[in-house]
Amino acid sequence: MTTSVGTVLSYTIAPVLAAGLGATAATVRRPNAAWASAIQHLAAGVVFAAAAAEVLPDVLHGKSPLATLIGGVAGVVAMLAIKRFEGAAKGPIAILTAVGVDILVDGLVLGLAFIAGAKAGLLLTIALTLEVLFLGLTISESLNKSTPSRVVIILATVAIALLLPAGALIATPVSLLSPAWISGFLSFGLMALLYLVTEELLVEAHEKPDNVWISSAFFAGFLGLLLLEELIS
Repeated sequence: MTTSVGTVLSYTIAPVLAAGLGATAATVRRPNAAWASAIQHLAAGVVFAAAAAEVLPDVLHGKSPLATLIGGVAGVVAMLAIKRFEGAAKGPIAILTAVGVDILVDGLVLGLAFIAGAKAGLLLTIALTLEVLFLGLTISESLNKSTPSRVVIILATVAIALLLPAGALIATPVSLLSPAWISGFLSFGLMALLYLVTEELLVEAHEKPDNVWISSAFFAGFLGLLLLEELIS
């Protein structure tokens, strides 16, 4: 693995704290629909840039078409299975379980990104921090219907967010595999990121009020991450 396990886990602190921050903010005053949509557009742009600039090149450089195909198909099947589970989920426990699985997969993808390189992991950490911030808002809203305790809501949200470092740990043994296997796992991660952008963040964002400024947040996030990549390269 290009980056040590300890370093990878230290990077996951930011998304976990972001989830707690989102839950805390939501218990005090939930952002209006316009702000929530803007956050989702921004997060989608950042995640898309991280996938295109960091993960995709490593998949292509792997030069293993079969591994790319198998990993990519597995990623699509896994994310569609999660989508079906989320659609069937009813009640707070079911919804929280679905969100937990989502965060676990995000952690797995983050761990795979660090296999591609420290810079890829850093950029994806930034992207997932924004995504998990919004998930903190979502979890808080779901729990608020069943418990009035702010402390319980915040602690439950942070507990679910801890599945992110757990997912990153699962990816650790992948670095010991052959380049073809690594390429396949990175292809899996790439499909998961594209699903996150197209089927979750943007779909949910477009269910809220929209205007030219909110839509521009996607491109601001995309360009912002590209500029950050140039600055740290």
